[in-house]
Amino acid sequence: MPLIDIDGIATNYEVIGDGPPILMFSPGGFDATIEKWSTLGVYARIKLLDHLPAKYKCIVFDRRETGRSGGRVERVTWSHFVTQGKGLLDHLGIDRAHLMGGCMGCCPVAAFAVDAPERVLSMIHYWPVGGARYRINGHLRFARHLAYVEEQGLAAVVALVNSHDKGFGQDPRGGPWSSIIRNDPNFAQAYAGQDVEHYKLIVGSMVRTLLDRDTAPGAEPEDMLRLNTPTLIIPGRDAAHATSAARYLEECIPGAEYWDMPVDSQTEETAPARILDFLDGI
Repeated sequence: MPLIDIDGIATNYEVIGDGPPILMFSPGGFDATIEKWSTLGVYARIKLLDHLPAKYKCIVFDRRETGRSGGRVERVTWSHFVTQGKGLLDHLGIDRAHLMGGCMGCCPVAAFAVDAPERVLSMIHYWPVGGARYRINGHLRFARHLAYVEEQGLAAVVALVNSHDKGFGQDPRGGPWSSIIRNDPNFAQAYAGQDVEHYKLIVGSMVRTLLDRDTAPGAEPEDMLRLNTPTLIIPGRDAAHATSAARYLEECIPGAEYWDMPVDSQTEETAPARILDFLDGI
């Protein structure tokens, strides 16, 4: 799979199939790799990449800070993920594309549509993250990382990350740059040598930026209410993907289609067919 530079950050991507393009923001938090479309939870069950590429060009990639993609220690916002997505489309010579997000990938999809609506053919939000428990657990994860930094220092973070293969979600002590620390020795060396007080300020502001509400984060409601983008929303129902978050997006995006299908009935037989029916109607 090729690696390209976008805004000074390596992006690992793959193009599967042919037809109208779908830019697919992977499910998962700070472990949003290409593979998650085939291995994670509901996505392993519905097997989208076994069906969508028959009619569409699926552009999948490791979101920055995950997998083989790189990253940078900075206050990462949803707009940074949008920059990565737009840069990938630019590299491929694509002016307009359908956008699909799974899980936390729904947040940059909404932000992308607000930032560059002229480039978006449609949006699909599959199991958008959100809800009070999602925010609470997310803040707790960042707090555990900051506590470890405070107690042990950044060199200890590097040692911890290199002692196992767990990501931020599985071991919050390692922080949101775990993947790059493990994959890039030069990054790890620079990471360990940072000013720890400055680092703590970056991380503290980052969590408030990414997890700032008890519903679906990513874009402001006033901005989404002005969109004219065909949208399909498919709800989840658990601690990280509250059904209320999906309903919130339905409320905020004019004309959005809401597939009111129970989670257990979202299968390989039903889900790809519903998505293809939506895309074919654009």
